[in-house]
Amino acid sequence: MARVVPSVEPMGTVRSKTRIWLKEIRAKFLVGSVALAFLGTSIAWRDGFFSLRYAVLGFIGLVLWHISIQVLNDYFDYRSGVDLKTQRTPFSGGSGVLPAHLLKPRSVLKFALVCFALAVPIWTYFVIAKGLLLLPLVGLGAVCVLLYTPVLTRWRLAEISSGIGLGILPILMSYFIQTGEYTTEAVVASIPCGILLFNVHLLNEFPDVEADKVGKRKTIPIVLGRVKASWIYLAGALTVYVWVVAWVAVGVMPLTALLSIVTIPLALWTTRGALSYKDKVIFTPILWANSLCLIFTLALLASGYLLSQY
Repeated sequence: MARVVPSVEPMGTVRSKTRIWLKEIRAKFLVGSVALAFLGTSIAWRDGFFSLRYAVLGFIGLVLWHISIQVLNDYFDYRSGVDLKTQRTPFSGGSGVLPAHLLKPRSVLKFALVCFALAVPIWTYFVIAKGLLLLPLVGLGAVCVLLYTPVLTRWRLAEISSGIGLGILPILMSYFIQTGEYTTEAVVASIPCGILLFNVHLLNEFPDVEADKVGKRKTIPIVLGRVKASWIYLAGALTVYVWVVAWVAVGVMPLTALLSIVTIPLALWTTRGALSYKDKVIFTPILWANSLCLIFTLALLASGYLLSQY
């Protein structure tokens, strides 16, 4: 009896589809959610609170909403024509999946909304289990996810909503689901992270100015120009480190939080690149440095809180 050899085509199709969807969700950017959740949980751990179950569940909720906002951004940019005009870099211009017709726009929209919806029961559970004080943050986070691209980017709130929704809120939410409260220290620690996310998105907008105008966006580089936007970036970068040093000096943040200032040389190099913006080819290494500065600063700040126990 002849042996039946299974076809490898279906497996190849699955792998191909998986690669396309990983490209669509821009998986490498989800590292930011890991770092933010790590920081919020580290502060809670230092304060004597830690539940692995809560940490994992909260992390899943954050990642689902992070995926949702990125995929919705791709969908709305394609529908508005932004992604048809942009010249993509590894950090701007979208995933390129929809302009290449690798997925159907309707499928992408459904996927984004499903990811958003899957996180809702998680946050509902935490509101019930830990307290109603979490609800305002969940509500604000939902607004940032659903309205970022179609509304907030047109209301001159793109960078601010990124700083709040992708920076401050994840840290405070990660802290609250462990402790059931907010503290001055948790809020203080979240502010520089919000500024870092503000700066990351601000710099990522530099190559997209012409394309973003097609989508009627009102980003800082469009409204004020790249030169003034560069100085805003510089002010934000300096504020991050001054903020940490100042709060360590008054005893609100632990001495070990100063580990985060190790990234100052990287931030200065990135700032220099922002001030001398020329073209996308030259600028791509600056965008890499910008993202690395964010991740390393968050990781070092979180490590500082963990080490402060010893």
